[in-house]
Amino acid sequence: MPHAEVRLSLPHWVQSFAFAPCYPDAEAQVALAIALAERNLAEGTGGPFGAALFDGAGRLLGVGVNRVLPEHCSAAHAEMMAFMTAQQRLGGCRLNDPATGVTAPVTLATSAQPCCMCYGASFWAGLDRMLIGARAEDVMRLTEFDEGPLPADWVGELERRGIVVRRDLLRERACAVLRRYGEQGGPRY
Repeated sequence: MPHAEVRLSLPHWVQSFAFAPCYPDAEAQVALAIALAERNLAEGTGGPFGAALFDGAGRLLGVGVNRVLPEHCSAAHAEMMAFMTAQQRLGGCRLNDPATGVTAPVTLATSAQPCCMCYGASFWAGLDRMLIGARAEDVMRLTEFDEGPLPADWVGELERRGIVVRRDLLRERACAVLRRYGEQGGPRY
């Protein structure tokens, strides 16, 4: 008989993480995503990736860290977990839908460029902005993860759908997390 329920969870330490009441700018938002990735790696609770969603006032809507191996789920990437926690909290599948009551713009901050799965999910999650730390080539070079195929003009595709993209925010700090993971010889999926 197939399973009739899917349940994913963030690690226990997320409940006691020192979240600020507001993350006022892009750097602060990406810094949180990287701090989540750092903690996830330090605690051994998943891969070296973190993500967070914010409303237009910089208030936190949801967070995620990579939980692929602990949750036995290939979809449990940091961005996907952040989308799911925010969507469940707000009771809507499109975060920037006026029915959610969220102050625009909705921003995804991620420690590293989304892979092909998370990139695709970004279209439907209801984002207005995407802030990125490390690039996909950093991820593949430092960890040997395969980020999958993206369109040659992936930034342009997002922007055509109304999602503004900023890259290379705190890139060196984001790369340091990836480097530590690669040096530890962690799994590549």
